[in-house]
Amino acid sequence: MFALDPFKVLLPAIVSFVVGIFFAPILGRFLIRNKLWKKKNVTKTIDGREATITASLHNDEKAPVPRLGGVVVWFSVFATALLFWAISKVFPSPFTEKIDFISRNQTWLPLVAMLVGAVVGALDDLLVVDAFGSKLNSYIGGGLSFPIRFLAVSLLGLFAGWWFYAKLGVDSVYIPFHGDVHLGGLLFIIFFILVTLATFSTGVIDGVDGLSGGVMSAVFTAYGMIAYAHGQVNIAALCFVILGGIMAFLWFNIPPALFYLTETGMLALSLSLSVIAFLTDAVMYLPIIAFPLMMTTLSVILQLVWKKFFKRKLFLVAPLHHHFQAKGWPASKVAMRYWIVSYMCALLGVIIVLVS
Repeated sequence: MFALDPFKVLLPAIVSFVVGIFFAPILGRFLIRNKLWKKKNVTKTIDGREATITASLHNDEKAPVPRLGGVVVWFSVFATALLFWAISKVFPSPFTEKIDFISRNQTWLPLVAMLVGAVVGALDDLLVVDAFGSKLNSYIGGGLSFPIRFLAVSLLGLFAGWWFYAKLGVDSVYIPFHGDVHLGGLLFIIFFILVTLATFSTGVIDGVDGLSGGVMSAVFTAYGMIAYAHGQVNIAALCFVILGGIMAFLWFNIPPALFYLTETGMLALSLSLSVIAFLTDAVMYLPIIAFPLMMTTLSVILQLVWKKFFKRKLFLVAPLHHHFQAKGWPASKVAMRYWIVSYMCALLGVIIVLVS
């Protein structure tokens, strides 16, 4: 009898990819038919100034690309999870029960987090494309207002922190080369901060064909390997199911992109990633594994600080990938070099986890 653990991890991932490959063209036709793309080009920066370089690099009016492409990712994940769960119930056997990766202590919370992110992100995307009328848009670029988004994320962060502490008995985090640090009730605050930062940082990586999918695929590959090394096979299976969905999305997101991941995809991925990082006790490795994502987010913060205190820009334009575009790099070169750095950082993070 062959070992089922590798099979349990790889089979659902392949199914997720196949589901996404068949679903993506259907979604693409729906998005194009209903013109679900941003109708107006963004002409203002986050601090209200003119965004001439950004407008020239990312002209939504001249080249409309549909939003909501992230539906491919989370639809593939939930369809695959439901399929394997249903098979284990309809055809009960040691084999079918083994390949069902849905479990209370490992995958319930990441899936709930993904669902919340998908719903909140989809609402944000629909507001951006003016699906409900422009009166509801309160961001410069459209979308959900900051208080509403913050409230949704806060409630999830508090619920997840309570679940970790009360239901799973988790009250510590592992510090590399040091050991466990017991936090007790402070886990609520730590988890809340992480979820909030992750939620408001991942959206900056989208907008260049193939960029977000490549970066996020590296991160989930790393955490899938970490979970497998820790014996958390259900989490590993979920990570690779998510990877399958991302790869299916990426198949249609490479130039010329059929659609963008946007908030429904990025929020779903970032919230589930935050939970998985805690569940694998590898949250402190996240800055290494997701270094390109962190640097891109930091570039936006630094740009605002430089404008505020030094009255000039640190980068030609932020986020960082648009800075490289403004310097003359083709979008494809930016995306591919991000992929390379992302997988190098992900591999480095996995190695550090294994040796620490």
